[in-house]
This record gives sequence, structure tokens and C-alpha cells, in this order.
Amino acid sequence: MIEFYILIGVISLASWYISNTLKRKFKKYSKIQLRNGMSGAEIAEKMLSDNGIFDVKVISTPGKLTDHYNPKEKTVNLSESVYNQRNAAAAAVAAHECGHAVQHAKAYSYLTLRSQLVPIVSVSSKFSQWLVIGGIIMGAASGATGIGFYVAILGLILMGFATVFSFITLPVEYDASNRALAWLQNKNMVSQQELAGATDALRWAARTYLVAALGSLAMLLYWALQILGGRD
Repeated sequence: MIEFYILIGVISLASWYISNTLKRKFKKYSKIQLRNGMSGAEIAEKMLSDNGIFDVKVISTPGKLTDHYNPKEKTVNLSESVYNQRNAAAAAVAAHECGHAVQHAKAYSYLTLRSQLVPIVSVSSKFSQWLVIGGIIMGAASGATGIGFYVAILGLILMGFATVFSFITLPVEYDASNRALAWLQNKNMVSQQELAGATDALRWAARTYLVAALGSLAMLLYWALQILGGRD
């Protein structure tokens, strides 16, 4: 079991390192002003137009790192700084979120699957760990084959959906970044220096999803061992 705690420690340390590096990267590339003078909002609108997408709105949303694509409302939501600023970091984020809109328009299979899992994961994320812990406590009183075991197993299954969701998110995010960078380069929207900055920023952003997925898998395995490993 000590090996597991070491693994969790390594993942937590990696998460902290990547998160802090990502913040530094975006701060750095926010200082590289775009030669074309376009804002994040203008970048997003042009990428949508170039891909024949005219039913998606680009809107500003409050806060930092709140950028996302809403497939239900068909909106590219850009944080205030990304929406208004005219630098390599803003261009990278704006194009990345439009990459999700392109995925939606082209019915990208992983995005479709991810969207189908959202209702399940929204429920499982709230209750899975409580069911697992509650089931283990009940099992201590009722025995390994009592109702507590089945409650814990239900929680484990729900937790499994969240883990699957986190891994399905990986190709969705990487593909959106690849679409964004290809468009920025092919349409000569950025200089080589700006493209290098956008590429570096998006790569570090993608690593946050990778670490999150590994962390989710580690927790799933931990609780599975707690529930199943103690059975006779």
C-alpha cells in the first residue's frame, strides 16, 4: 500500500508543478503581442467563419481561466482577458475553444461520447465517494457480503464513469489544440514566434488534463483495493 501513497504523492506534485508552469507560460506569452493586432474574440470569430460555422456566438464570460465551449448553447465563452487582449496566449485559448466548436460541427466521436457522459458524471461526482465510504462503514458492521458491500460497489461503478470521462477528455482536448494550431499556422494568423508560444501554452494546458486523468485512475484503484482487497 505504501507504493500507492507514493504514486499519489508523485501525481499531486506533478499536478502542482504543471499548474504553476502553465500560469507562468500564459503570463509569458501574454506579453507577446500579435502582429495582426486581432483580439481573442476576433480570432475566434474568424476561425469559426473559416470553418463554415455561423451558428456559434463568441461571448465574454467573467473570471480567469473560465474559457469553454458550450455545445448546448452553441457559444464560445472567452474569459474577459482572452476576449479583449491581442497576444499569443489569447490567440491560443480562443482558437482552442473554437477547436471544440469545429469538433461539434463535424460530430467528432470523442466529443459526442464525452457529451453523452456529462449527465452521468455530474451525478456520480457528487455521490460516488460518499457511497464508497458509506458502504465500507456499513460493511464493517454487516460483513463483507452485506448490503454495505453492494453500496460501495455502486459507488465504485459511479467513480469509474468519472475516470472514463477524464480519459475521454484527453483526445478531445489534444485534438482541439491540434485543430487550433493548424488553423493558426495555415491561415498565417501568427508569426513563428507567436505560433511557438501558442503551441507551448496549449501543450502545458493539455498536461493538466493528463495528470487529472491519472489521478482519477489512481483513486479508483485505491478504493477498488479497499473494497475488494479486504474480502475473503
